[in-house]
Amino acid sequence: MDVFGSSGVRGVVGEELTPAFVGRIAAAAGRTLGADTVAIARDTRTTGRPLADVTAGTLASVGANVDRLGVLPTPGVQAYAERHGVPAVIITASHNPPVYNGVKLIGSDGVELPKPTLERIESRLADGSDGGVDYTSVGRSRSVARADEAYVRGLLKQLETEGRRDRINGADLTVALDPGHGAGCFSSPEFLRELGCRVVTVNAQPDGHFPGRDPEPIAENLADLRRLVRASDADVGIAHDGDADRAIFVDEEGRHIDGEASFAALAAAELDEGDAVVSAVNVSQRLVDVVEAAGAELELTPIGSTYLITRIRELRSAGRSVPIAGEGNGGVFFPEFRIARDGAYTAARFLDLLVDRPASEIAAGYDEYVTRRRNLEYDDPEERETMLSAAESYAQWADAELTTIDGYRLDYGDGWVLVRPSGTEPLVRLYAEAREDDRAEALLEAIYEAITNGT
Repeated sequence: MDVFGSSGVRGVVGEELTPAFVGRIAAAAGRTLGADTVAIARDTRTTGRPLADVTAGTLASVGANVDRLGVLPTPGVQAYAERHGVPAVIITASHNPPVYNGVKLIGSDGVELPKPTLERIESRLADGSDGGVDYTSVGRSRSVARADEAYVRGLLKQLETEGRRDRINGADLTVALDPGHGAGCFSSPEFLRELGCRVVTVNAQPDGHFPGRDPEPIAENLADLRRLVRASDADVGIAHDGDADRAIFVDEEGRHIDGEASFAALAAAELDEGDAVVSAVNVSQRLVDVVEAAGAELELTPIGSTYLITRIRELRSAGRSVPIAGEGNGGVFFPEFRIARDGAYTAARFLDLLVDRPASEIAAGYDEYVTRRRNLEYDDPEERETMLSAAESYAQWADAELTTIDGYRLDYGDGWVLVRPSGTEPLVRLYAEAREDDRAEALLEAIYEAITNGT
């Protein structure tokens, strides 16, 4: 049984993800973790409250007390879990479309549960052995007020400790913010204002229908933010996904900054010789160049937070310094702060770079490469396997270095292409990168044709 993918459980509500299934997950998790108290939070999706209700009732029925945090960014939930020493359940589908929802499980240390613990929960889920306790042992449920305020205070305290809060406060920055109607609507505007920024917003009303844009902060969804940056003469634009664990940027001219470029810039400011960086198999050459220039070491994993976190922990346990990790989708870890992706904290670290130079100059240092992406939808597992089989055949005959950590990555020297199945949606994802747009497009088109012709 493989319920938990690369970043929790996700599915279309009413189809793959039903209230009954969420209840079974909650029961299995509650029994396996055996905690006296479990926190529950959600993002703004319309299905979030009923699924959180199911989760809370089920956890209470197996004997756990429940702290209900309401709508809160995933990193805010993780901060609460760490601060109070309780595990947490988050009802969120992150960047997925509005019809999706999901379940993410957090340990009492504030970090996503490791694979062995998830496998124990899956085993319990499979054997269906999670009946409730008797009436004398049922847990109680309470609402926790102002969890978002506590999250913001913790971020500000961290930045003050690092000496970054005063730097940002003194820079007189104007920030255009697009929380995408998600969980960041409650915390990120206040956080940025407390940092001394003038904040203007778009799509900042919490709304699970996501009327202004889809939750994923990709370039084609950020036209409103780009216009707002230009209209408000902002120094930078910041966009979150649905649960605000990611941050993507727009420069002061209203131009999209590729997440690979912002990740490389943040890494360049952080790395010293001998450090390790953890990223996924779709890593950009931008980061590879930064790591090599710093004399650091790059560690690659399959795509998904579960794999990144596992490798971060392994390296730190072995005494290695891992100051930064993540992927080029805006999901960045600063493990010395917390082993969690945090869109608000990542935004602050990028603002710290803006104190010294404008966003366009920061991005210009990492614009040597062009990245192209394309998705192929499938209707059933058989079609998925046919697509992957065609990709494998193409990869075996290609004149390129093949990596199979997660899917099929082909490195050609002047560019690379990757094919892999999504861990959260019925998609096969294609990525390509090269120095020239024509070359990146040609790499993508060649493997796209091979896959579609092979199906």
